[in-house]
Amino acid sequence: MKKEVKDTIIVELGQKLKEFPHFYLVDVTGLNAEDTSALRRKCFKSEIKMVVVKNKLLRKAFEAADVDFEPLYDSLKGNTAVMFTNIANVPAKLLKEYKDKKKDIPALKAAYAEEGIYVGADKLNELAAIKSKNEVIAEIVTLLQSPAKNVVSALQSGANTIHGVLKTLGERPE
Repeated sequence: MKKEVKDTIIVELGQKLKEFPHFYLVDVTGLNAEDTSALRRKCFKSEIKMVVVKNKLLRKAFEAADVDFEPLYDSLKGNTAVMFTNIANVPAKLLKEYKDKKKDIPALKAAYAEEGIYVGADKLNELAAIKSKNEVIAEIVTLLQSPAKNVVSALQSGANTIHGVLKTLGERPE
C-alpha cells in the first residue's frame, strides 16, 4: 500500500473519530464472507458504521486524535473492525445478541463510549446497560410527571369521596 493511500485512510479514520462520539473495537477473526455480510447488514439497520481497518493505521489515527486513546493500543491485535455509532449502547446490544446465540465471533476487544474507555470482552454487559441520551431524558420526564400525577389522582379521589359522603347524607332519611 502506498504512503499516500495510508495517509488518506488515517485522515478518514480521524474524521470518523470526530464525527462519531462512540466506537467499538471488535475482533472479526474467523468470520466468513456470508457472516461478515450479515453483520454489516445488521450494523447498517442499527445505524452503525462498521469499518475493517489495519491496526497500525488505526493506531496512527488514535495518536493524531485530540483524545488520549493509549489504553486501547493493546487491543490492536489480530483482525479489527471498528463500529462507529452515535448511540453508545447499540453496538453492545448487537454483539450481545451474537454472544447469546453462543457465537464467539464477533468479540468485543475494547470500546470508547460516553467518554470512557472499556477494555475487554467482559465489559459487554456494562456497555449494553449504558442508557442513551433519549432514554435518560424519558426517565427524567417520567420522574417529573410522577408527583403531578399523584397530586391530580389524590384530588380526584378526594372529590369522589366528598361527593359520596354528601350523596349518602342527602339520601339518609331524617
